[in-house]
Amino acid sequence: MEKKKNYVYSWGAEVSETPISDVDVSSLRLFIKKGKEAGRIGFSFDSVKNVLNKLNLIKGTKLLNAGRALFCKNNRIEVQAAVFAGHDKITFLDIQSFHGNLFELIDKSETYVKEHINWRADLSGSRRIEIPEIPVRSIKEAIINSLCHRDFANPKSNEIAIYRDRIEIFNPGQFPYEYSPEDFIKGNKPSIPRNPLIAETLYRSEDIEKWGSGLRRISEECKATGVKVAFEKIKSGFMVTFYRPGIIQGQARLLATETVPEGKSRQLGEKLGVKLGESEEKILHLLIVNKFATINIIAQSIGISTTAVENNLIKLKGKGLLRRIGPDKGGHWEIVGKIMADRGI
Repeated sequence: MEKKKNYVYSWGAEVSETPISDVDVSSLRLFIKKGKEAGRIGFSFDSVKNVLNKLNLIKGTKLLNAGRALFCKNNRIEVQAAVFAGHDKITFLDIQSFHGNLFELIDKSETYVKEHINWRADLSGSRRIEIPEIPVRSIKEAIINSLCHRDFANPKSNEIAIYRDRIEIFNPGQFPYEYSPEDFIKGNKPSIPRNPLIAETLYRSEDIEKWGSGLRRISEECKATGVKVAFEKIKSGFMVTFYRPGIIQGQARLLATETVPEGKSRQLGEKLGVKLGESEEKILHLLIVNKFATINIIAQSIGISTTAVENNLIKLKGKGLLRRIGPDKGGHWEIVGKIMADRGI
C-alpha cells in the first residue's frame, strides 16, 4: 500500500513560491488554442489568472508546482540530449542541454531527434514524402511520457541518447509499482499518472490520452513500420529504446555517421555539368539522405573540420544547389535546382 501511495505523489498540487506574473503568456495562449481545436477546452483566453484558475493550477496568487512546470520557463527542469559516435557513451558528436516549460521541452526534444535520425524519400506517389527511420509520432509520445511521468523531486535530468544502433529516452521516475510495461501494451490497465495535474493539462491539449494507451500506441506504430522498440524498468527510472532499422536490418542507406561511398563521390558534378570539389559532392550526398544533418554531423561523416564544412556549404549555396530552410536550430537543408530533377528526387 505504501508503494502505491508513493507512486502518485503530491508534488504537483503543492504551492510553489512562483507568482502568476512568471507565466509565459504565449505558451498559455497556444495551449488554449490547441485545447479548443481538440474540443477539450470550452473556454477562451481572457486573463492568465482566470485561465490558470480554471485549470486548477494556482492557489491565490501563486502557481502550483504543476503550473510552474507547465507554463514557466524558469522551472529547473532539464533535458540532456546527445549524439554518440558508436554504441556507447565514450565519444560524443554533439551534446545539448534544454531548459524551459514542459511544452518547450517537448518541442526542443522532438526537434533534436528529428535532426539526428535518417530520412528517406518515397517517390511512389504524385509527390515526394519524407519518411523517418523511426516513426516521429512514437518518438514524440515517448518524450511526452518521459516528462509527464518523471519524478520532479529527483534532481536527475531527463535524457535522450542517440547511438549508431539505437535511441534511448530516459526519465527519472519509476514505472507504476506491481505493473510491467506489457500490462499496458497488451492489457487494458487504466492510466496511472504520477503527476495527475500535469497529465490532465496535457490531455486537454491532446498531447496525451487518459486511457494509459501511450505504450500501446508506440508499440503498435513501431511494429507496423518494422522498428524494434523496448520498454525497460531500471533502478534509476524508466527507459524506452528504439532500435535504428538502418543498422540492425542492414538496409542500404547512408547513415549520418558514415562517409559517402568512394565510388559515388563524383557522380553529382558530372550529371550537373558543375565543377564540385570532393567534399562538396559528399556533403550533397549526405544531405540528400538526411536533410536535418548538423554541421558537426557532416564534419564527422566526411572527415573534415566544421570550418571546412561551413566553407563548402557557402560554396554550394553560391552555386544555387543548396539553401537553408528555417533557423540553425530546428531548420533543415534543401537541395534545389537541377539536381532534384536529375536525381528524380
